Amino acid sequence: MAKKGNKTAIYVWQGTDSRNRKVKGEMESEDINLVRAKLREQGIQPKKVHKKSALAQIKLGQGITARDITLFARQLATMMKAGVPIVQAMSISIEGQTKSSMRALLVDLRDQVAAGTPVAQALRRHPKIFDPLFCSLVDAGEQSGSLETMLERVASYKERMESLKNKIKKALYYPGFVMVLGLGVAALLLIKVVPQFENMFASFGAELPAFTQLVINLSRFMQAWWYLVFGGLGLAFYLILFFRKRSPKFEYRFSQMTLKAPIFGTLLHQSAVARFSRTLATAFAAGVPLVDALEAASASTNNSVYQRHLLKVADDVATGQQLNFALKNGGLFPTMVNQMVAIGEESGALDTMLTKVADFYEEEVNTLVESLTSLLEPLVIVVLGLLVGGLVIAIYLPIFEMGSIF
Repeated sequence: MAKKGNKTAIYVWQGTDSRNRKVKGEMESEDINLVRAKLREQGIQPKKVHKKSALAQIKLGQGITARDITLFARQLATMMKAGVPIVQAMSISIEGQTKSSMRALLVDLRDQVAAGTPVAQALRRHPKIFDPLFCSLVDAGEQSGSLETMLERVASYKERMESLKNKIKKALYYPGFVMVLGLGVAALLLIKVVPQFENMFASFGAELPAFTQLVINLSRFMQAWWYLVFGGLGLAFYLILFFRKRSPKFEYRFSQMTLKAPIFGTLLHQSAVARFSRTLATAFAAGVPLVDALEAASASTNNSVYQRHLLKVADDVATGQQLNFALKNGGLFPTMVNQMVAIGEESGALDTMLTKVADFYEEEVNTLVESLTSLLEPLVIVVLGLLVGGLVIAIYLPIFEMGSIF
């Protein structure tokens, strides 16, 4: 157990520098008097110095991402395997942190563990950062005396999940971003460029082509109501996000709709199956009870339809039903998954079968993302070309007709 004098905390200070200017900041130290002494050495006269709680820093600091937690678990597992005690390993991780919120979190965890608190219990104090599966795996590792092995398993699991998540983002965000950019360029042309040509066309005194007149009418509408158009789109986007967070029924219907979307629905189905299989395999192999593992796997799918179905599966399994029959009831999982789960239950190697299912569907997601990317890039270019090119043609069409007359 570490001595109390070796614990550090983060202190918030305010003072004046050598030019009598007000300055403030934060400093990590073992004692408030050391903070005052260090500030005086830097030519700062401290006025106010107080300890900042770790939990407050986590809320007010930079956001902690899944990548930060994965890296922490990997570093801790590596150092513990090398024989470094866990408290010392956490202290080393703290020294390498540049993100204030992550640093504060690790300080809080280290101090709790140094005081004799089990690691899993310390993690459970931060439920928004460490999910139940993470805590359960660490708890199982502590009880079996293989914490470093379990941390390495957690890190590998999270790395795979993050990789899968990034692939989905790549497939969904790229075309959306490009289309938004294209619509923005088109709106700019309609609001700023087309009106300049409209004045020139008025001096021709001739009837404009129907296509050009259509674009001019659209330009007039955008000039008069652009704030309603953009405001309406922004409001619609906000309302979707708002009701997805506040209304479970809306979130469920939205998930149903996205799963039925052409091409992208298949991608979401495959990613949900891959996440479920990987999570359940990891938890079950670590000794987590099947019902608890199913609840953790349901949360990992990131889809309300799958979550609701898997929670029902967990209830069915809790009453004694076999997992493969419970999965079949909803008709949501592919036949191959049900068959692999049945083989795993019969052979006593459920985690192995689920790992194979996860590997297969992760590869399917990877292949589909690559195919979508290769198909969408030329398609997006064609759509943007038609959109922007159509506006340009509409603008120059009267000029071409005037040139043919003369």
